[in-house]
Amino acid sequence: MIVLAGLVFGAIFGAGLAKKRGGKTLDILQYAAGFGICFALLGMFLTIFLDRMLAV
Repeated sequence: MIVLAGLVFGAIFGAGLAKKRGGKTLDILQYAAGFGICFALLGMFLTIFLDRMLAV
């Protein structure tokens, strides 16, 4: 769930950032994809870390 939340949050954040900077549609899509992938990877590492720390 953390990975999906990171993907959605990253895509929204990236799209908002590109729109704020005056980007066109393809710029907004590229930023959304890039930030979505980045935040999903961070969520994956966080999930693995929490799984290993909480597993006894």
